[in-house]
Amino acid sequence: MVRILQITILLLLATAGYAQSVSRDEIRGLDEQIQDVKKDVINLTGELAQLEEKLLFPSNTQVSFFVSLADKQPFDLEAVELKLNNEIVAHHLYTFREIEALQKGGVQRIYTGNVQTGSHPLEVTFIGKSTSGKAYRANASYKVEKAVGPKFVEIKIAGTESAINFKDW
Repeated sequence: MVRILQITILLLLATAGYAQSVSRDEIRGLDEQIQDVKKDVINLTGELAQLEEKLLFPSNTQVSFFVSLADKQPFDLEAVELKLNNEIVAHHLYTFREIEALQKGGVQRIYTGNVQTGSHPLEVTFIGKSTSGKAYRANASYKVEKAVGPKFVEIKIAGTESAINFKDW
């Protein structure tokens, strides 16, 4: 036990002596290498995410739905639900920041999935409130015509008019 303690103390002293002999230039060089490795990891993570999406959602079967708000609607969106082929595929409750982003013209991808070519029924329901507190609820149906290749559909909500409009991209 005493022998192990003596060896540990000798190792610590040797390490401390080595640490003092390391110059500032060597430390800067090591820091730059670490930053380069971090950048490489971030780049690889992005590439892996893109590859994962391509594998999970091949372009010939991919369908994506996006939610946006009609221009200058004094309306707070609370929730949206999507049914594709009579099955609920997405339900989202909105936070204050998400509502703010949508009101400023933002677009939210609410769902991405795989479907075969052909016609698919889409049902959209939303719940929200006007700035005066009046509750709004509306739903609409749309036929998604899926061909070979990716399909993108924008769901534009005009809350105070209780309208939902669809646009193929």
